[in-house]
Amino acid sequence: MRSDGSVRRTVAFMNQKGGVGKTTSAVNLAAAWANQGVRTLVVDLDPQGHATLALGVEVAPGDGAEAVLLGGEASAIARSGGLDVLGADTDLAAAEHELAHAEGRHHRLRDWLVAAGDRYDVVVIDCPPSLGLLTLNGLAAADEVIIPMHAHFLALQGVGKLLETVTAVAGRVNPGLIVRGVMFCAHEEQSRHSREVVNDLVSFFEASRETDSVWAGAEVLRPAIRRNIKLAECPSFGQTVFEYDATCAGAADYSALAAALLTRWLEADQPPAAERDAGAELEAKPEATVRAES
Repeated sequence: MRSDGSVRRTVAFMNQKGGVGKTTSAVNLAAAWANQGVRTLVVDLDPQGHATLALGVEVAPGDGAEAVLLGGEASAIARSGGLDVLGADTDLAAAEHELAHAEGRHHRLRDWLVAAGDRYDVVVIDCPPSLGLLTLNGLAAADEVIIPMHAHFLALQGVGKLLETVTAVAGRVNPGLIVRGVMFCAHEEQSRHSREVVNDLVSFFEASRETDSVWAGAEVLRPAIRRNIKLAECPSFGQTVFEYDATCAGAADYSALAAALLTRWLEADQPPAAERDAGAELEAKPEATVRAES
């Protein structure tokens, strides 16, 4: 991508409530971007290692995210289709304790990604469902946060706490961090309750537009991911939904959402119309005319 279209985004997927489709979304959106020609890296920061398992890769002891956080040599595992994985296993939980008093402990992942340069267009970080040094490393490295959730009333209440967390990290560790939006998983559009929750969240984000909050530009991301049993089945085969059943509703929804986000990023990276027009006018003028005017 780039040169200079642009897009270089590091996106943290987080929710402090488990079972909301966070890892499923991180893995399958990453796969969708890779399918669309975007060089994509998945970083698994969850000691459960579910993103790593869902992608069918194995991490050597001391490698992957653990090595990055503890300052060792780490290698991302190349996977088919332009998707790489910086994996994790249960040893990552111990690494968090070792980090507690380490210098630069919040920025270990960010520093590793900076060293990777332009190797990736999009980096997807699967954060653990708890706020600790692992999640802080993810948020410190990220440009944006996506919050996967179910359209339930209690889940809606939890969004406020998540926004407080992102605000705190932006204020202390990563001033450029923003909330991109909320995505709904296992969604049932026909449910009246689901529609009410979605509408409440849309209204909340609209009311925040003129504020200076980290979610001032956030939105409900479309399309929602419909409830689909294929999304629950594919991790047991170490496959993304596109490898398991590319024709199912889950594959269609993740592909459409990935394309929508990519379009939004590309549009945001373009210079304002006045700058584009001025640049085009300058290119159109003969070199002698430009020298004379300057």
